[in-house]
Amino acid sequence: MFRKMPFILLALILLTAVIHPWMPLQMQACLYGVSLSIKSLIVFSLPLIIFGLLFKTAVGLAQKASTMIFMIVAMICLSNFFSTMLSYSVGRIAYGFDLSMTFPAAGAELQPIWAVTLPQWIGNDQAMLAGLALGMILGWWKPRRAAIVAEQVDLLIGKLLRKFLYIIPFFILGSIVKMLHDNVMKSILQNYGMIFALTAFFVFLYIAILYFLASRGRTTSFLQCLKNMMPAALAGFGSMSSAAAMPLTILGTEKNAQNPGLARSIIPATVNIHLIGDCFAIPIFAFAVMKSFGVAEPAFASYLVFACYFVLAKFSVAAVPGGGILVMLPILEQYLGFDATMLSLITALYILFDPVITCANVLGNGGFAMACSNLLPSERKKNV
Repeated sequence: MFRKMPFILLALILLTAVIHPWMPLQMQACLYGVSLSIKSLIVFSLPLIIFGLLFKTAVGLAQKASTMIFMIVAMICLSNFFSTMLSYSVGRIAYGFDLSMTFPAAGAELQPIWAVTLPQWIGNDQAMLAGLALGMILGWWKPRRAAIVAEQVDLLIGKLLRKFLYIIPFFILGSIVKMLHDNVMKSILQNYGMIFALTAFFVFLYIAILYFLASRGRTTSFLQCLKNMMPAALAGFGSMSSAAAMPLTILGTEKNAQNPGLARSIIPATVNIHLIGDCFAIPIFAFAVMKSFGVAEPAFASYLVFACYFVLAKFSVAAVPGGGILVMLPILEQYLGFDATMLSLITALYILFDPVITCANVLGNGGFAMACSNLLPSERKKNV
């Protein structure tokens, strides 16, 4: 089911658009209430998910503590942060598009017939910091026990996320019904094709520049490196999982990197946390959604705070289709002012675009490993 999620959502949107005129108002209000309740459940559970995933990451880093590991982690953070900040400029371009819509008058928009609202029991930033701190401390103090706990936590979080993926279509369905009722869905379907094209153009342009620089400006080497990574990129596109494409990513990177051993060390460590595709797609989509819903463009200072938490949250992304956007929902809500309908829309956009995003993530990981091979001192390369 997970690999078919974009097609399921596309079919759901089209089917809902067809049957919406015959759907009773009370049923629409009920579906919207279900959507709001699912959103509340997801946001309520995300601190636990973020804590668990960051705890596992921190335990792994603590057990492999070395100058090399910390250098790679620092480079991952810098790469993700740089990509996210570049997306601010591209997002401003997207915000400049004519994405404005006519919204219903006050009181005419669809209201939920009911909704379950769960309290925020802990801040997501607190969950992030607690997961990192506890994972590092236990990883150093009790490495074996911490590894066992981290593995059990990872299994639990994986099961929970997969259950969430089964209810994501219902989360999105209610918001689709609301947008159809409020007469904004037509504008969205007409406008977001160019947003997809804009995102794809800039993310692959950035990746091409990364490979060109990692190839030291040699055109023949640049083209050969991209050719070597094509099997992995196609595997990522088809599976929507960087982890599933990892064997091919390693093979392609071994051919490209100056030190094949370094590639074997870097790719498994970065497959789920170095995500150039996410760093471009989510912020650009966020700007487009904010413009569509009449939300003011974020100031640079506000975006900078968002980018810091965004990069930190990348260490808690799970290797499941759509996992990249789920852990970002509370960050979008808290720092960019997203409401339930906006969260549902950006989730749908992300899942529909997920094959392209994963393809970009796979290519980005290969380029990142090449860059590390060039930048890390040769004496450290021999010790990997």
